[in-house]
Order: sequence, then C-alpha cells, then structure tokens
Amino acid sequence: MNKNLKKPTSFFTNIIKISLVILSSTTFSISASAADQTVEMLNKLGKENMVFSKKVVNVDVGDTVFWKSTKPGHNVEFIKGGVPVGVDKFRSKLSKDTEYKFEIPGIYAYWCTPHKGMGMIGYVVVGGNKSNLDAVKKIKYMGKSKKIALELVNSL
Repeated sequence: MNKNLKKPTSFFTNIIKISLVILSSTTFSISASAADQTVEMLNKLGKENMVFSKKVVNVDVGDTVFWKSTKPGHNVEFIKGGVPVGVDKFRSKLSKDTEYKFEIPGIYAYWCTPHKGMGMIGYVVVGGNKSNLDAVKKIKYMGKSKKIALELVNSL
C-alpha cells in the first residue's frame, strides 16, 4: 500500500515543480522585455555636432529613458504637439542629467532647447505605438533639424 501512496505524491510533486518552472519562466520573460535606455547629450558624435547619442529609442510602457549630460549646455524638452495626448510638458534643466518614465504609448518628439536648430532632436517610441505620427509630422522644425526630422520620421 505504501507503493501506491508514493505514486500520487510524486505525481503532485512533479506538477508543482513544473508549475513553478513555468511561472518563473513567464516572470523572467516579462521583466526581460522591459528595457530602460540611456541617451547621452553630446557636442560631437562622429562627423555630427550637437547630437543625442541615440536619435530613436524604442521602449515599453513603464520603461525609463535616462538622458546623461556629458557636456554642459544641453537639455531635453518635449516638443509641443509632438507627444501623445495626455502627456504633460517636460523640460529638463541645462547641463543636468534627467530621466522620464514613459506611461502613455506613442511617439515622443524632443529636442535640446538651445540646439534645436542645429539638429539636436530625438524620438522615443513607446510600446511600438505610432498613433500620433501624423501630429509628429506637422511639427515645425528649424535649420538643420528640418532635414534630420524628415529622415528620422520616415524611419519610424
């Protein structure tokens, strides 16, 4: 009779073990998909002057982008009309590291306020959502940013 009792116990033990493996695998894959990003504010990158180290960043809802002030005189400002509905204004202080946690899906267009005419612009795409692309295309850029914005928006 002891033999018969061990089989159900082994069976249930195996089910519990398998369930734990599945649960831990699912939890790992969810946390592995989250990917905070860091973007440097630079005076020079290759042949380009006044640039962000990454021009387009893709993140998931809930991820954070960190902008690192590697040289003085730069900041990050969300461009009016270039963010999803419901997003508040965002403008960091000059020469300071900053961060933003993205809670609303869509495209976020931003620039360095003092260097926006020099092409220092970037985009964050949250959750793969491009529902506000038409609004982003209507942003009025100046100087070198016009050409760069056209190329970047077409690559989104």
